Amino acid sequence: MVNEIDSSIDAQMYAVLLPIAVFVLFYARRKDVYDLHHSTLGLLFAVLITGVVTDAIKNAVGRPRPDFFWRCFPDGKDVYDQWGGVLCHGKDSDIKEGHKSFPSGHASWSFAGLGFLSLYLCGKIKAFDRKGHVAKLCIVFLPLLAASLVGISRVDDYWHHWQDVFAGGLLGLVVAAFCYRQFFPSPFNDEGWGPYAYFKALEETRSNTHAASPVNALSVQVMGAQNVNERRGQNGDPFAAFSADRYTSIRLDEIVSGEK
Repeated sequence: MVNEIDSSIDAQMYAVLLPIAVFVLFYARRKDVYDLHHSTLGLLFAVLITGVVTDAIKNAVGRPRPDFFWRCFPDGKDVYDQWGGVLCHGKDSDIKEGHKSFPSGHASWSFAGLGFLSLYLCGKIKAFDRKGHVAKLCIVFLPLLAASLVGISRVDDYWHHWQDVFAGGLLGLVVAAFCYRQFFPSPFNDEGWGPYAYFKALEETRSNTHAASPVNALSVQVMGAQNVNERRGQNGDPFAAFSADRYTSIRLDEIVSGEK
């Protein structure tokens, strides 16, 4: 039981901390707070949703683990009642945990966290930029390879059936893909390297800049007219004020007509 808890904690650690470490490295390079915030938030969503769904299915299905015999009969001596029913004499906690084989929690957690990391790297390095860089695909597949090895180890250790691992991995990947697309464009997209929030903030900044441009032009023209007025007034020109006002009026009409 203690080994089960320890291994579960280990799965949570590398499925969450390793991707976050990669997110922080990209933040240190680009200083994009939108990217760090949304990548971390998407990862946590993926892992937590996967954990809840996995536990719900485990309790609903109740499939025995491959080592259930030794959980039920720790001494190796099977006992049955007069009707052929099994009489387990192992620890109740071990027997209860022995009915949680499907799906594999380690596989679902691993593919949720590392699968999200794989999608993140896919967008960041532009793996699908149509330039034929196979080395980028190797980087993308590294997290998936690590998650696959975790799943294989669960079968080798006689803790899960291969169907449990396959279902858990598929579940984690699907949830990771859905959560990733909530915050980032598709990796196949030309803008797949950044979160939606970054491009939205960039668009709003450009819109505010364009909206402020006519106002800036108006201010420049008015200041120019005032400077002309001052220079002519200093030279003793009696028509300085009239000329400056007329110049300002003309420029204002041009700006207004230009906006229309």
